[in-house]
Amino acid sequence: MHQTVTKPVDSTRRWWVLAIVVAAQFMFGVDAFIVNVAIPTIAVDLHATPAQIESVIAIYLIAYATLVVTGGRLGDIHGTKNVFLAGVLGFTATSLWCGLAQSGAELIIARLAQGATAALMVPQVLATLHLLFTDETRSRAFAIYGIVLGLAGAAGFLLGGLLVTIDLAHTGWRSVFFVNVPCGLIIAAAAWRIVPTVPRRSGTKLDITGSAVLFAGLLCLIGPLLFGHDAGWAPWLWAVMGCGGLILLAFVKLEHAVARSGGMPLIDLTLLADAAFLRGLGAAFFFFVANLSFYLVMTLFMQRGLRIPPLEAGLTFIPLALAFVVASRHSGVRARHRGTKVLIEGCVLQIAGLAALALVASSIESPTAITLALTMIVFGYGQGLVMAPLSGAVLASVKPVAAGSASGAYGTTAQIGNAAGVAAIGAVFFAIEALQSARAGFLVSLVLLVTLIMICVAFLSWMRRASARS
Repeated sequence: MHQTVTKPVDSTRRWWVLAIVVAAQFMFGVDAFIVNVAIPTIAVDLHATPAQIESVIAIYLIAYATLVVTGGRLGDIHGTKNVFLAGVLGFTATSLWCGLAQSGAELIIARLAQGATAALMVPQVLATLHLLFTDETRSRAFAIYGIVLGLAGAAGFLLGGLLVTIDLAHTGWRSVFFVNVPCGLIIAAAAWRIVPTVPRRSGTKLDITGSAVLFAGLLCLIGPLLFGHDAGWAPWLWAVMGCGGLILLAFVKLEHAVARSGGMPLIDLTLLADAAFLRGLGAAFFFFVANLSFYLVMTLFMQRGLRIPPLEAGLTFIPLALAFVVASRHSGVRARHRGTKVLIEGCVLQIAGLAALALVASSIESPTAITLALTMIVFGYGQGLVMAPLSGAVLASVKPVAAGSASGAYGTTAQIGNAAGVAAIGAVFFAIEALQSARAGFLVSLVLLVTLIMICVAFLSWMRRASARS
């Protein structure tokens, strides 16, 4: 395999490189939340059905989840700089397409393409940081990365509400996608000039078939949840979900066949024998099922149920996002002293926050945005305590040789959980809203979210027992 010669990167220049790749990660993070704030406005303007509303968010996550491991391997094969540039330019072009979409169906297809390009861009960020920061500055670089990641949520909520409200150049909700175009072009130009070319990794192979089968299985499993309400929950939907389950079982067998033939499967199959890791993935899955779905139903309740304007709704999330950032900073120290107990504590705080929200929503006829914002702080702090150290806890039992594959499996599981949550919890919200009201749909959704977090706690305790025995 051809090896590319790498020029040393001086200490000043690598901080500029950090700024560039973290800016791309920030753009990706903002995009995940900015759409949540704009989604009710998108639904009205494009006459989108509930299924299309959910699909705009979920299909992006499914595409990203199934291709992110492949994106990482493409970086190994063709160089992280080249794939990063391709990902940034692709993300920029597909963002423009999203903004120009004329129907709900077209926007869903554009979001599918946007998620696929994000899967090229995002894996190169951590890969670049790993390569450039190998000395005592490593912890500082990753601390900056973590803070920016946390702030992306607050920026997404604020920017989404602001852009929809000011109606920049009469573009309305479309500006939440158009804003990525100048940002992406600036990042790409800076990366082309400053980001160094790094050595390609020899012996890396792609499992395109595995990615395609995984995508098909997830789409068959989650798709009916998205379109069930619109299709009246016809029997064929359940048959499609059953096929999705069978395809995912076939995916595991396919990965074994790829390994036997000397290829590189998407996942390191030795991980399937690690009980602590598998239980940790279970905890991560249920945690993330209750992640983005919370923000979706919260936004829908505020804008459709309480008629809170988009900007005010976006601002309502800011205290939560800031509490999340503070908790993320605290969680590292607490995790070192208390181990996985801090994760359970964070889950308990999330449950308390959801219970407080349910009390406010059921006892106050028209709760103000300030009341909701203050109530959500507890949930945000609890979520920050869990999310920051969760990946480290799940990967703790994994051998160093399988760390890359395990990280990819964790990232994929997280995004699949997000997509499944948006589909399932969103479907429940819309069904109850149609029968009763947005408030009723929100309260039932909160009960389901509490149940999911309790299942996450059970998996975390199960994981701890497996780790103690190993």
